[in-house]
Amino acid sequence: MTQSVSDFLPVHLVDDDAGVARAFQFLLAEMDQPVHYWPESSSFLAEADLHEPAVVILDMRMPAPDGAQVHAELRRREACLGVIILTGHGDVDMAVEQMKQGAVDFLQKPVGAEALTTALERASQRARAQAAGRALARRAARLSPREREIAELICQGLPNREIASALNVAVRTVEVHRSRVVEKLGAANSAELAALWQRLRHP
Repeated sequence: MTQSVSDFLPVHLVDDDAGVARAFQFLLAEMDQPVHYWPESSSFLAEADLHEPAVVILDMRMPAPDGAQVHAELRRREACLGVIILTGHGDVDMAVEQMKQGAVDFLQKPVGAEALTTALERASQRARAQAAGRALARRAARLSPREREIAELICQGLPNREIASALNVAVRTVEVHRSRVVEKLGAANSAELAALWQRLRHP
């Protein structure tokens, strides 16, 4: 199989079935795709860097914590991982429920190369988006209350003069705060600032 996967993130494979793990490792090796195998879900939760963008292929039926419990813990920790659920043929309903909880895709055993490639692409995109969202939230946490007020009014499309009137401050004060907000959020201009603020309001 020849497949370019330069855009795929590293993979965590969490499955207690060594035979399944070998099959995945073979498929991923054919893609030149880095993979870290975790035969115990507890070790994965304890040792993996859950905030480093990556993909996790997560088997549903494992000794505790099982796949659903691991997925719940990843959500609780706000992990930057694109989650792919791995199931047997009788577990489709379980997989669909996990997708409602934020998983990007599910794979049924045995897994084919085409389905795996598609799932890796989706999961990599999700993980990058989660990481970008976390970075944006960290930058937004540096804003002062006044800067947050001004960012909100910018997002509503108000010019500096109207913002100054709404907040009962000088136009120059708005200009200074506006510049600081743009800098702190890493925006190139006010239009990008408005887009970033919308992302914060609707993650």
